Amino acid sequence: MCLIVFDWRPHAVDGALFTLAANRDEFLRRTADPMHWWQDAPDVLAGRDLVGGGTWLGMTRGGRFAALTNYRAPHEMRPDAPTRGTLVSRWLMAGSKGAGTDVPDTPLAYLAEVARDGEMYNGFNLVIGDWNRRELAWYCNRGDRMPALLPEGTHGISNAVLDTPWPKLVRKRAGLAELAADGPDVPLERLIELMRDPRVALDGELPATGIPLERERALSAAFIETPEYGTRGTTALRVRVDGGQLSVEARERSDDDGSHRIARPGAFERHERFTAGAAR
Repeated sequence: MCLIVFDWRPHAVDGALFTLAANRDEFLRRTADPMHWWQDAPDVLAGRDLVGGGTWLGMTRGGRFAALTNYRAPHEMRPDAPTRGTLVSRWLMAGSKGAGTDVPDTPLAYLAEVARDGEMYNGFNLVIGDWNRRELAWYCNRGDRMPALLPEGTHGISNAVLDTPWPKLVRKRAGLAELAADGPDVPLERLIELMRDPRVALDGELPATGIPLERERALSAAFIETPEYGTRGTTALRVRVDGGQLSVEARERSDDDGSHRIARPGAFERHERFTAGAAR
């Protein structure tokens, strides 16, 4: 997952609590299952990386949420590092029925545990949430920031720390804020279309992350398209406070219908609705 923008309203008493639009960027050769309810953890709704076994973004019927982006630091990459996607799946599966209790039960406590071993992994950003607790927390294992609860507002993460003003993040964060201002019933299709934007940044706007200029240009698009790497799927998500419950709606558009035959650009849609416990 390489671009996430989200609007967080933890004090909402009615209407939208959490609204998200996110693109997953990955090598086309890396196989993954699209968003589905997991057989081995039936309360988990997420895609699944079939190489590492984890996931990049997911949620549970109990109201847990997690998402991950890689931190772009090509000269620091270690091929022997553990897969980062299990940091997402561990939090989600711990909240599933019948799961063990060896995982801290609040977002901040979980990230504090992750941070103790953060140097084991290649660079990442990790967002962990519990919608029923009204808690959303973030941690990056690069830099000197400690895990922290996120304040109310519209935020974005790409392949640097939270709210780093890369051009595509700035544009899509502003676009999400405009859509969120239209009210809690903006169709999720509009959030998906917001992210399917192939425009690249001007050379003078590009970050310097240690990769060649031509690749820096290609990766500056919100929707990336190269022969071997690109945006494999887009997820739109909204959590609403409806009376005494939280109503969750998720839609995914991906390049894989579940058969692992890639179609570019992807047009395979999945849509889920469920209730995630009591609102506070």
